[in-house]
Amino acid sequence: MKSLKERILELKKEKNAVILAHYYQESDIQDIADYVGDSLGLSQEAMKVDADIILFAGVHFMAETAKILNPTKKVILPDLKAGCSLAESCPPDLFKKFTASHPDHIVITYVNCSAEVKALTDIVCTSSNAVKIVESIPKDKPIIFAPDKNLGKYIIEKTGRDMLLWDGSCVVHEAFSLDKLIALYKENPDAKIIAHPESETHILKTAAYIGSTAGMIDFVKKDSSQKFIVATEAGILHKMQQEVPDKILIPAPAKDDNTCACSECGYMKMNTLQKVYDCLLNESPEINVSADIMKKALIPIERMLELSK
Repeated sequence: MKSLKERILELKKEKNAVILAHYYQESDIQDIADYVGDSLGLSQEAMKVDADIILFAGVHFMAETAKILNPTKKVILPDLKAGCSLAESCPPDLFKKFTASHPDHIVITYVNCSAEVKALTDIVCTSSNAVKIVESIPKDKPIIFAPDKNLGKYIIEKTGRDMLLWDGSCVVHEAFSLDKLIALYKENPDAKIIAHPESETHILKTAAYIGSTAGMIDFVKKDSSQKFIVATEAGILHKMQQEVPDKILIPAPAKDDNTCACSECGYMKMNTLQKVYDCLLNESPEINVSADIMKKALIPIERMLELSK
């Protein structure tokens, strides 16, 4: 009898589909994906797709972005409930009022937000290009940055720009325990701490390197150290370990480690191999975005992609 992975690969060929997966997906899904990447890489890859169907193994806002970039393609998501705590921290109606009360500000939103919020935006960014995009804005223009306050604080520190921050955050990246991290580092003094900029400031202050998921993988490949403590969602360790099989990777400890010593995104882990198969078989659930929202949201996404070349 054929394995589930084999059946998915057969279906993918039969349906002329492509599977895009985020680094935070479970390892079995990453292994059958055509492309695994971070938000910027996935956005860039989505633009190149010539298949009929894009199966997005990630969360809802990522699949929406793929649909906005490929309005004529069918975009499907294994579980429609795979949301994002950060995106949910920025409701479109409240954000619209917020931006309306600061009409002179340029609005930059992190890609981890809904299509409706992107439609209220001047330019989108990811953690890979956020600093570059903020620095592209003239110094005399005030900036609203949303929805991640931790990424916003990091950018302010890096650029010296005074930005008005939306009060949103990611529960996964706020779950790291500083005390446990310091204790872990004392046990492994030869390790380098690397962190995602969505983490809280006190965690970032411990890091030898701060960057996007793709940036972190690149860093461990090039750095001479043999041991790293990794402060981001634990799903990244699968691809990272494949890239550096001889190095030691340790997930940063979470505050509540009763079930897992690391920090995992429950939304990302809602997608399973079985759901990927069912999604491909039935070509649903399908992601649909209204024509008006797609048209408005495409502009700031295209501005980001142009600046990221």
